[in-house]
Amino acid sequence: MPEIEHCRPVDLPKAYLLMNHGPVVLISSAHGGRQNVMTAAWTMPLDFSPAKVAVVVDRNSLTRELMEKSGEFALSIPPKALADKVMAVGSQSGREVDKFSAFGIATAPAEKVSAPLIAGCVAWLECRIIPETHIQQSYDLFVAEVVAAWADERVFSDGRWHFAEEELRTMHYLSGGSFVVSGRTFEVP
Repeated sequence: MPEIEHCRPVDLPKAYLLMNHGPVVLISSAHGGRQNVMTAAWTMPLDFSPAKVAVVVDRNSLTRELMEKSGEFALSIPPKALADKVMAVGSQSGREVDKFSAFGIATAPAEKVSAPLIAGCVAWLECRIIPETHIQQSYDLFVAEVVAAWADERVFSDGRWHFAEEELRTMHYLSGGSFVVSGRTFEVP
């Protein structure tokens, strides 16, 4: 298990629930001694068992280069408390600066992939790319199997999100630097 406070395992058939509400994610990748992190809003769960996700990553990004070379990546789901870091890593190229050092991004080693997990997030998914060369080249779309999943027990347990603290709510991108946070939940009988 990653050495991150409040981090608990999530059963892989329930890993889709970590992304089912459409949060902004941080995609990290690593290969050959290099690593990078980028912000992404175009991600979604695809399947239950095995758990799969889809992410769109621009062909010119360093994150994608490292993903293609390693065949893997990690998704970290940041809360509102990391909004400044989300904007920073989403606004700067990893080819120009080491984002981890420049923006004080703390990490923890993943269990099954080489990409680092981003500390301070509320959920983490370790992913291995399923080679689909045509869709990767034509649409910048990657499909991956989730090989490990973790969540912060303060906001996710028993297969459900429960957002109490404002700073631990997940963020959802609108445009032009505007976000909303996950709100109050309710049940429909």
